[in-house]
Amino acid sequence: MGTSEKKSPVGQNLSQDKQKKLLASDSGHFSMIKALHLADLITEMNGFCGFMSILSSMRYCLGPPDTHGNLWVALAFMPLGLFFDFMDGKVARWRHKSSLMGQELDSLADLVSFGVAPAVLAFAVGLRTPLDTIFLSFFVLSGLTRLARFNVTVSSLPKDAAGKSKYFEGTPIPTTLTIALGMAYCVSQGLILDQIPGGVYNLLGEKGTLAEWGQVHPVVGIFVLWGCLMTSKSIHIPKL
Repeated sequence: MGTSEKKSPVGQNLSQDKQKKLLASDSGHFSMIKALHLADLITEMNGFCGFMSILSSMRYCLGPPDTHGNLWVALAFMPLGLFFDFMDGKVARWRHKSSLMGQELDSLADLVSFGVAPAVLAFAVGLRTPLDTIFLSFFVLSGLTRLARFNVTVSSLPKDAAGKSKYFEGTPIPTTLTIALGMAYCVSQGLILDQIPGGVYNLLGEKGTLAEWGQVHPVVGIFVLWGCLMTSKSIHIPKL
């Protein structure tokens, strides 16, 4: 099919109906694999990059703290995931194939690569207190909520001539790579673990059985702020 040829809405519906039938089929062990489009497989690679980033962050936690190789690997997988996130849409438009499953896969892969992976990396570099992890959980859940809202409201958002939504509600979750860029700088300067910028603040004092639960790194506030930006309904980011 030529790239200049546009598929009619009827053709798109037929493609989606075919995928639904394949996914609902009781026969054939590989019916789900047959239902995937090329763009869906590219989206899967986005999720793969996110998971590999998480594993690399975990490997750093298990190794010597002065060896940063696994942190750099974890950081490298994030922009690679962004590449696949960008390409799956390009391929879907090039092949003129609409996939309902692809939309769900895209959201799930984005959550892994741009929500969970940055939070796990933040834990690895030193945001490990109980309060830190609660705030990091807020960040991940904000990304989850933002993606779910997008899937529900995407059909009702204003569209351009090509049928694409004119804007995002709230900051898109891939923008969390800005935080990853900041963490990359900290890793390069050795500003991790006990050297995290801003240090640690004790909300419950230095002593006592609950002292550890009162410790928080002020820099974790960046993740809280980003979570609020992602879930904002008043922020409209134009689509390029």
